[in-house]
Amino acid sequence: MSPGAAPAADAAAAGAAIYRTAISHVRQSPLKNAFTYRSYSWFVDVDHLPRLPRLLRPLAEFRAGDHLGDPGSSIRANVERFLQAQGIQPGGGPIHMLTSARVLGYVFNPLTLFWCYTAGGELQCVVAEVHNTYGERHCYLLRTDPAGRASVPKAFYVSPFNDVDGQYRMKLPAPGERLAVSIVLERAGQRPFVATMDGRRQPATARNILAAAIQVPAAPLLVSALIRMQGIKLWARRLPVVARPHHTSQEAVQ
Repeated sequence: MSPGAAPAADAAAAGAAIYRTAISHVRQSPLKNAFTYRSYSWFVDVDHLPRLPRLLRPLAEFRAGDHLGDPGSSIRANVERFLQAQGIQPGGGPIHMLTSARVLGYVFNPLTLFWCYTAGGELQCVVAEVHNTYGERHCYLLRTDPAGRASVPKAFYVSPFNDVDGQYRMKLPAPGERLAVSIVLERAGQRPFVATMDGRRQPATARNILAAAIQVPAAPLLVSALIRMQGIKLWARRLPVVARPHHTSQEAVQ
């Protein structure tokens, strides 16, 4: 649990939720490849991170060090520091985070989303924190429209088969009963890569936490392994590997 966050003995009492998800990756060029896998994500208020009962605690742990900024600070403070570095004064309202928790001591978060609100409850912006399999992270600041849509230039090397050219078109509406997130990479009128994540909301009760962990055991490790396996398959199909450029750490992002 990150410093400065109020612990909650019961995850559901803290307003936390779990989304049992289906995540799809579709590659259109230079060759076609598609796969879908099952997982689950946590949706939490960063000021009220859930702390599970002792027996379930290995199934979900939240650490500031797994996200942007100073691992010795709180998640809220780090998100606000990033906003300030981007010239935005934090609104002082809730910050809701969609992420994968640390499971059995391991975490891998390809995408974490932060919805940042003003004190009056108006959505101020969305921060998309992307991790690659090389231990690097990058944060995109998004000013979404009422439908949750935004566009931003690609600036981070994620796949060894894609360089950093192109534009991301993202649809990131704040999740309610349904989670529906999509990221489309566009280049010269083409869409070489599309990723989607869909899920249904469940309260983070002990029963639902245990059921999700049983259905997708060691979820972060499994997701990491699946992504690497797909990379090996693409390499075996002779898809050219793009050299990884140096990634300069962003201000307020470690």
